[in-house]
Amino acid sequence: MRHFGHLADDVRGRLFLEPPRPFSPDGDPALLAAALGGTLYSPATRPALAADIRKQAARGVVSMVLCLEDAIADHEVDAGECNLVEQLGDLVRDFTDWAQFHPLLFIRVRTPSQIVDLTRRLGAAVGLLSGFVLPKFTEHAGGAYLAALAEAERSCGRRLFAMPVLESPELAHLETRRTQLFGIARLLAEHRDRVLAVRLGVTDLCSAYGLRRSPDLTAYDVALVAGVIGDVVNVLGRADGTGHTITGPVWEYFPHQERMFRPQLRRTPFTSGPRQASGAGEGVRRRIIEHDLDGLIREIQLDRANGLLGKTCIHPSHVPAVHALSVVTHEEYCDAQDVLRQERGGGGVLRSAYTNKMNEARPHRAWAERVLLRAEVFGVAREDVGFAELLVSTLDG
Repeated sequence: MRHFGHLADDVRGRLFLEPPRPFSPDGDPALLAAALGGTLYSPATRPALAADIRKQAARGVVSMVLCLEDAIADHEVDAGECNLVEQLGDLVRDFTDWAQFHPLLFIRVRTPSQIVDLTRRLGAAVGLLSGFVLPKFTEHAGGAYLAALAEAERSCGRRLFAMPVLESPELAHLETRRTQLFGIARLLAEHRDRVLAVRLGVTDLCSAYGLRRSPDLTAYDVALVAGVIGDVVNVLGRADGTGHTITGPVWEYFPHQERMFRPQLRRTPFTSGPRQASGAGEGVRRRIIEHDLDGLIREIQLDRANGLLGKTCIHPSHVPAVHALSVVTHEEYCDAQDVLRQERGGGGVLRSAYTNKMNEARPHRAWAERVLLRAEVFGVAREDVGFAELLVSTLDG
């Protein structure tokens, strides 16, 4: 599979200087973590779940979570498990029909025992799974989840990843956050090979204080949430080899709502190129206005600035924006290459190729390595291609 693989070859050729490279569910964990992109959540109770997976994968979704936890009611759990086993069974029997768009599939469970039980019940269909999402993950509860995952791996004979979700009140509360984070860090270090990424459950964190952000505000405008995100990145997102990929929080709002502000496209990381400056560019902006992505775009930019990569998505319309903003810009690519070239030459400082900034080899090395990893899975945009064109091309694709 690969990002933007659903686009025609000529469209990809027009958009990308360096196209996204293919990757496999059995590939390098660091590459897979970077490739998660917009991870689309779907209730496990959906009657047409198998068809939904095929449809979304054909539209460019490369990672999905089939949810047995908060997305469904308590009384629906048994039915959700049965539906999940049946639907994934249908997929594996029809595997050749959709192998070209094989997404990374994860199951979000409620209890550790579900991991072992579902692995057994899925039979051959467990081969479609990349792993499990572990909710309400704490130092105390996390060990049982990871032990169950290890048991499931032994029983099915294949690698299964964990994606713990940090969303418990212990992380929201200041007096317990520090102890929890360092305890979680120790626990994840013991199971490092199994941890694909750490996810943030901002909705649950807000619920501990009766908070909810409006569609005109990002998670970073909520001081409590911004503090938690900063501390999580501080402890679990370090660039010294001990850190993990941390994904961005969910954007709760669907398209077509009343908004206070129009999109501020000039703030996107992509410079506005000739296609955006033309008359057609106004049509591009109109399409984005119609999709109501103002707040989401701002939040994705802030995710990136704060060290988060990828995002939890609960609506298919959010995924293209996450992916378009994950593409490496021509300027980022030039800077990253220059930094690593300078670092190999012994360090020092040089002016950027765009002559608008300083690139310092050693302090910017970790950033440059992350940019090139992202470039491998999301590609590098051509110099005259902006975010708006990438987004609309994806929507049209």
